[in-house]
Amino acid sequence: MPLAPVSRVLLRDQAVSLIRSAIVSGELAPGAVVKDTELAGRLGLSVAPVRTALARLADEGLVESKPQSHTRVTPLVLQQVRDAAVVVRAMHELAVAEAAGDVTEDDVAAMRAANQRFAAAVGSGDLDAALAADDELHEVLLARCGNGAVRATIDRFTPAVRRLERQRFAAAHGRGSVALHDSLIAACAQHDVAAAVATTTEIWTALLSELETPDAE
Repeated sequence: MPLAPVSRVLLRDQAVSLIRSAIVSGELAPGAVVKDTELAGRLGLSVAPVRTALARLADEGLVESKPQSHTRVTPLVLQQVRDAAVVVRAMHELAVAEAAGDVTEDDVAAMRAANQRFAAAVGSGDLDAALAADDELHEVLLARCGNGAVRATIDRFTPAVRRLERQRFAAAHGRGSVALHDSLIAACAQHDVAAAVATTTEIWTALLSELETPDAE
């Protein structure tokens, strides 16, 4: 999502969302120095909500500040990404454990439709569409789970993972994910909680393996 002026509704939250998206997409590259006045100008905002947004993104580990020096986009460090991915995997496992026994036919249909979009995006090389469809598929289970703490933790740590995933997403991994998604959907359709959790673990273990190719620092 490109940086562009935003409306004056929930300015801080919009600034957080847009700056986060620019970091995750690489528009604001790892290590890039960011200035609140420049970002405010690009977003059409005053400096105050941008400073608040940067403070929140620092808490998320996406930017870092040195007093009396500068604020910059956090460099990609493989161990830090792995740590975040392990936490996100655990939260998705918990969400699936709580949700898989209660999914509805509409939930299953929504997951299947999302996986079809994911497969089409992988086939066409559309990374943005693939990641969006992947989010939509897992969102069905997060919504069914209804655990706000799980969602908050996933929202907190997923952007760190996505930064590296966007750099290293491979078509082969995407095609493998389609099959794993199918297995997850089948387990949920049968309300087989153990199989659904095991497949979720397999999905995230495969992603971790994909990310842990040569040094990201």
